Amino acid sequence: MATAVSPAARCTAAEWEARQQLAACYRVFDLLGWSEMIYNHITVKVPDEEGAFLINPFGLHFSEVTASSLVKIDIDGNTLDDSPYPVNRAGFVQHALFHRHLPDAHCIMHTHTTAGMAVSSLEGGLQPVNFYACNFAGQIAYHDFEGVTVRDEEGARLLENLGSKRAMLLRNHGILVMGRTLPEAFIRHWSLQRACEIQLATLSMGTPLTVPAEVIATHQRDLHQAQAPGGPGAADFAAMVRLVDRRDRSWRD
Repeated sequence: MATAVSPAARCTAAEWEARQQLAACYRVFDLLGWSEMIYNHITVKVPDEEGAFLINPFGLHFSEVTASSLVKIDIDGNTLDDSPYPVNRAGFVQHALFHRHLPDAHCIMHTHTTAGMAVSSLEGGLQPVNFYACNFAGQIAYHDFEGVTVRDEEGARLLENLGSKRAMLLRNHGILVMGRTLPEAFIRHWSLQRACEIQLATLSMGTPLTVPAEVIATHQRDLHQAQAPGGPGAADFAAMVRLVDRRDRSWRD
């Protein structure tokens, strides 16, 4: 009788670590209420494999994603493992574009949260009216809605509109962020989501107070002094993984 090979043994140690980190992130997003049925995507590049990245299986809820169920594909959409799951083209097209052209886009996150979609649908977009929004002043890109992102030809406009920024509000659509590491992308998404949530609450009550440009500049200059050790988002993400683990550790398999 053949001995069963564990999922971890089917890939390199570096890939398995990336798989576990990404699976944990899907569970964290679900815990925070950022799931959207079986839609939306978080992707990471596979370490030491040019042009390969991991994406969620199309059909699983974020709460069901595990390290072994993630699908490894290349930037042309070819499946590189024996996954039985399909990949959502709406996720592949957009994420493959950025993974192909942006060397620092190790992790990419796209969500349809209520707050993110609402602010992306608002004239003027994100406004400097709260602490978290000030983090992003002058650092948010915008891309007009062109329909579901399944057409390759939209890519040139996405790249042009993103420019050197690494956070974007897809108008009438939602949040898109990326980072050099998954924790960096996570804390960027978390902060942008909070900025949108607080803006919605503020605008519902009346005329907001706009933070002056000189205060925003000081705020952005000093933000690094409030960062925990380990790199952007590292301590924050680790804390959320511990919280997920206290509820369900199945993502590790």
